[in-house]
Formats: sequence, C-alpha cells, structure tokens
Amino acid sequence: MLRTSQTGAHVYPVVPPEFSNWRDEQRAWQQTAVLFDQSYHMTDLYVKGPDALKLLSDLGTNSFKGFQVNQAKQYAPCTEDGYVVGDVILTYLDKDYFNLIGRPSVHNWVTYHAEKGKYNVELERDDRAADQKGGQVKRKVYRFQVQGPNALATMEKVLGKKPPELKFFHMTEFTIAGRKVRALRHGMAGQPGFELWGPYEEKAEVRNAILEAGKDFGLKPVGARTYASNTLESGWIPSPMPAIYSGEKLKDYRQWLPANGYEGNASLGGSFDSPNIEDYYLTPYDLGYGIFVKFDHDFIGRSALEKHAKNPRRKKVTLALHSDDVLKAMATMFQRGDQRAKYFDMPSSVYATLPYDKVTKDGKTIGISTWVGYSSNERRMLTLAMVDVEYAEPGTEVIFHWGEPNSVRPTVEPHVMTEIRAMVSPVPYAEVARKSYADGGWRAAQ
Repeated sequence: MLRTSQTGAHVYPVVPPEFSNWRDEQRAWQQTAVLFDQSYHMTDLYVKGPDALKLLSDLGTNSFKGFQVNQAKQYAPCTEDGYVVGDVILTYLDKDYFNLIGRPSVHNWVTYHAEKGKYNVELERDDRAADQKGGQVKRKVYRFQVQGPNALATMEKVLGKKPPELKFFHMTEFTIAGRKVRALRHGMAGQPGFELWGPYEEKAEVRNAILEAGKDFGLKPVGARTYASNTLESGWIPSPMPAIYSGEKLKDYRQWLPANGYEGNASLGGSFDSPNIEDYYLTPYDLGYGIFVKFDHDFIGRSALEKHAKNPRRKKVTLALHSDDVLKAMATMFQRGDQRAKYFDMPSSVYATLPYDKVTKDGKTIGISTWVGYSSNERRMLTLAMVDVEYAEPGTEVIFHWGEPNSVRPTVEPHVMTEIRAMVSPVPYAEVARKSYADGGWRAAQ
C-alpha cells in the first residue's frame, strides 16, 4: 500500500517556494538571520483537562518530573514493541493545557488513547493546511521561527529591549506590534532563536514587524522550497515511519484510523526495499532520542525500550555524499540512452512521504538514509542516516544507493539505480549546530 501510494513528499503549502533564491536563503540561517513561516504544514492538537498530563505521560518516553507551564519537550511516543509512532514538539501552555505540534501520526495516537482510556480530557484539533477541506485555509495560530546568528539582534529591535535569556525549550511571552506573542526558545538552525505564535488573525502584523526589524541584520524570509532542506544541517529526522502497520495488538488502532488519513495515504519511497514492514520501524535510539528516554514512570513501550537500551543497534549520522559520484549521476541527465540516474531535486531531493534509502558496506546493508538534499553552505549533498553502530565512526566510507526499484509513483521517472560513495560524518553536520546542541540544546528538551 505504501509503495504504491501516489502521494509525494510532505508539502509546505501556502508559503511561496522562494522569496529570493534558496541558496541565499540557506546562507542566511548560518550567516545572518531567517524567518521561517511554519503556519501551515504541521497539525496542532490541544489537550486540556485534569488528566491531560497523565495521558501524555502514559504515552511518552520522556520524564515528566518537574515539567512545568512554559516548558516544551521533543515527544516521540512508542508502541508496546518500543518503535516510534511519530515525533512532535509538546508545549505546556497553561495548567492542564498542552499542545502537540507536528505530523499527524502522534496526534492520532494520542486521540485514540484519550478515547479508549477514558481520560478526563478535551481535545481540539487544528489540521494542517493539506488536510483542510475546501475554501480558504484557516489556522488557530500562526507560527514563525526567527533563527540565525542575528536572530537575537532582530528580536531586540522588534521588542525594543533585549529578549530574556531563556533555557532551550523554555517559553515566555512577548509584545510585537502591540500584539501578545508566545515565544519558545528554539535553535533549529543551530543558533539561538525563537519560535513565535499567536492568533492567526494577527499573523501579517507580527510578520511585517519582524521583517522590518530584521532589515539591518540581513534577515531573509525563507520559502517552502528552502525550508525542507534546513534539517540536513541541524540533524533532525522529520519522517519516521509510524510503527503501526503490523501486529495483532495494533489491529484495533488500525481499524480506528481513517482509511484516507496520514497513515493510509503516506508513500514509502527509496532504494531500501524490504518485504517486511517491521524493517522500516525505528526506535528512539535509532533517531538519536535515547537521551530523552527515562524509565522513571510507566508508559507504553517501556519494557521493550529497556531491552533496546541495553544494545542499541544503530546510530544516527550524517552521510556526506562523494561529490564526484554525485556529479556523475547528474551528468546522466545530459546523456542520451536509458542509463539516466534518478534526478536530484534541489535543495531537497526527497520525493516520498517516508523516504528510505539503502546504505551498504562491502555489499552488506548496514543502515538506511531517510533524508537527502544539498547544502549550499557546506557545498555538499548530505543525507541523514542511521547505520549499524560498528560503522558509525566518522570517516567510515559507505555506499549510498540512490533510486527506487520498480517504482509506480508519478514523482519518479524511469532511471537506473546508482551507487554513490559517502563518508560517515557527525550529526548535526553544521559545526555551529553541533556546538549549540552539545552545550545543552537537545538535552534540555528532555
């Protein structure tokens, strides 16, 4: 079903593809500042009520000790077998009031358990633009990020004072253009920055004020085409397959899900082609989330994760593709005959909802790549991958397999499979992001 789905890559609708050009927009998040508009491509689920924290804790692998209003977490709940259902940001908005922001698989999981477990909660769902039916797109809130080395200077100018020094994934409230704005300390581009949101009706006023304040600091608005490539440098894997497609224990959940929802329409693409759906499932340790998993409370998947924790199979890495091999593949676009390689779109080369490419060493499959594209900042084609622990040492040379065998999807043209040498490299790949997260970024998100 997933292999034959006609759905393409996850879309970033409404926002123009480019405001200037994607090379300069990429450059800005490393050298000046950027404004990301995240108002349309993520689903929001608001969870409110006396049992809200208990519900989220019962499903969450994170520790909830000391979790307070105006804090946030990276939230990746698992099945009983310890495989990830999805990955979202969880924000603690007010007493007994939370918001989950991201792809819909986690929202569906939480909703199902809220209903079946008879938790005393109220749920409000605000679907991403791609799932809204007919008419003009309307969201409950707008969502921006101001990121890059000049982000704090931009925020100081728009606020008229220095922004408070917040710990990573802590929140506060600002006033911008006379409007109240919630703010989350975030560092998606590897630099100190903020995620900002407020009532959707106030979006234009707040956006214009930020753009005006950022003029002197080289701030650029980032288009949808560029936005999808940011993760190559920051190291976050956006697209884990929801591990819900097999097993009797999850049959009731699959029957509960809508046939035309995210899980039913998602497309599985790439060179990693296994007949076993379980081979695509990922643990928190595969995704680099092992530091978040805390066995200080009972949650779905705990016993399985206790076993995974003792012997993690794979480690998240960046693969830097060999430029000569990439250029050879690209050169086939200008050669006659039937030996054309799969096209590398730029800056993001992802063409399926769930991209999974094969990584080998000496002919043996030793990992999977889940995101591929080009960084103008690094002048390299990069992929985010997970490889067997024994091959995860930076400097190890592996083979990245590019293409999709026997494809039937419209986003894939006839092509031949291509082997491209790749170097195992650190994650995050960008040095500034590595230093930022090492100084407490990801750990603060526990």
